[in-house]
Amino acid sequence: MKKFLKTFALVSSMSIVATLANADQFVRMVSGPSGGSWYPLGAKVMQTLESNIKGISTSNTSGGGISNVMSVNGGDAEIGWSYAHTVANGWNAKGKFKKNHKNVRYFATLYPAAFQVAVRADSKIKSFEDMKNANISPGKPKWTGTAFCESIIKDYGFNFETIKKNGGVVHMVSYKESVALMKDGQADVFMAATSVPQASFIELENSPGIRFIGLPKERIDRIVKNNPGYIYGKIPASAYKSLSKDIPTLGIVTSMIVHKDLPTDLVYKMAKVFWDNHSEFVKVKSVWKKVLMKDAVNGAAVPVHPGAAKFYKEKGIM
Repeated sequence: MKKFLKTFALVSSMSIVATLANADQFVRMVSGPSGGSWYPLGAKVMQTLESNIKGISTSNTSGGGISNVMSVNGGDAEIGWSYAHTVANGWNAKGKFKKNHKNVRYFATLYPAAFQVAVRADSKIKSFEDMKNANISPGKPKWTGTAFCESIIKDYGFNFETIKKNGGVVHMVSYKESVALMKDGQADVFMAATSVPQASFIELENSPGIRFIGLPKERIDRIVKNNPGYIYGKIPASAYKSLSKDIPTLGIVTSMIVHKDLPTDLVYKMAKVFWDNHSEFVKVKSVWKKVLMKDAVNGAAVPVHPGAAKFYKEKGIM
């Protein structure tokens, strides 16, 4: 038995080594949290790239808009999901970025996303003004949704420390954990910058029931002016069964970036496979219908990777 186990272990190790050896390039993606759109779409994208490009091995792990820029810039991932304004902030060392992140290159503009905020249906909270002592769940520290929340409450004259001093709690946790906190009554507010509709909000609509919080136009005007890259957004009434009218909010454009050192020919192939398989990604999330090749470099505030640029020029997009 021992001999068999040793032989099995040796064969397994050799198999893994052989697999890695056969892959000329390991391409790692950082996407989003489970429960969101980025993670399942990211998994499908990487599976599709690996199946169609000879000599690469891929992986997909969870992340966040801000941390993904850091990961790709630092060489911990080759491709990542983010937002156009977040990528620009990283490049210019603004916002949450303490240094210039200039190892990233633009790959593609994807779809618009909205900052969505919901409270329990029976909550007395009517606006952000009422959240100064609430238990809120805005996302993890380096997630774009968390940065959105900070920008908004700053405009209202308070911050996370204010909430804590007033007896409230700031839960910096995942979507899944946020849903559990809302259901248990330990969180009053759940926030996320993501596609519309989003599974976590749908789940909370069913139990315990939620009500969406929007932003007054004058607030949106001021926040958009003070935060380049933020855009006007809305949650359409058709997105969730609990809505009877559109909810005005902040919006952003989802983007995909790659590391500057990825070979030009590889990124060219990645771009071709990526766009040739558009219909496969629609099957994963219908929001992919909004991803259009003609908009592939719209909002690109950093250089487009030469491999992607070559593909887009052939298609007449650049």
